[in-house]
Amino acid sequence: MTPRQRLLVQESFEKLAPISRAAAYLFYDRLFELDPSLRSLFTGDMHEQGRKLMQIIAVAVNGLDQIEPLLPALRELGRSHVAYGVVMEHYATVGAALLWTLERCLCDDFTTETRDAWAEVYALLATTMLSGVEVAA
Repeated sequence: MTPRQRLLVQESFEKLAPISRAAAYLFYDRLFELDPSLRSLFTGDMHEQGRKLMQIIAVAVNGLDQIEPLLPALRELGRSHVAYGVVMEHYATVGAALLWTLERCLCDDFTTETRDAWAEVYALLATTMLSGVEVAA
């Protein structure tokens, strides 16, 4: 991930912040559209789940300048998701739902360069979370 990619992700996430509740709703709507079986993994309040999602993304995005301290927490997050029934294939679906949501929410600000930057960041985060799953196994 380049400094330019980090900047694009951080700047675009700032634009998403004022509509984070709507973005979370769109994300989960798209996620369940892509894979309806995932709905059963979410048994709690979806508004609270959306708030947590946006909070976790904010921590990751704001920590991109110094990602090393975040890596152990991301690995642990990956380990903890196993208990909820999350499997490796779900990460691709989540990534697709995330990029779709960003495109819908950011409109013209979601350029090809910004999309590529988000894809790179998501790949890093997902790979790190999956490494935690592998260690747990």
